[in-house]
Amino acid sequence: MSASDDPDTFACTAPYIHDGDNIRCQETGRGRLYGIDAPEMPGACRPGRRCTPGDPFASRDHLRRLAASGEVRCRKIETDHYGRAILQCWVGQTNLSCAQVEAGQAVKRYGDLKCP
Repeated sequence: MSASDDPDTFACTAPYIHDGDNIRCQETGRGRLYGIDAPEMPGACRPGRRCTPGDPFASRDHLRRLAASGEVRCRKIETDHYGRAILQCWVGQTNLSCAQVEAGQAVKRYGDLKCP
């Protein structure tokens, strides 16, 4: 079954991508992609925090290109301690979390992400 056929998913209207692991949908507000951690934008990695290395702009831009390639559909998994929706999101058959990891734009973390 594709994400578009899954009754537990919703269309993410007007997705806004701040960085490589966050997505804001009109339906949920602030959201974080399930199971990944991407490089932080400049100034966001506080001392003492384990931050993912890499180019935050490349990670963000890759996720923006993915989101712009078709209808984004998401399923809310839970709400984190910051009040953000934890989301599994797809464009067609492409899981956005897996696509970020496969492209080297994020690492698996915070969950049991299963990618084909």
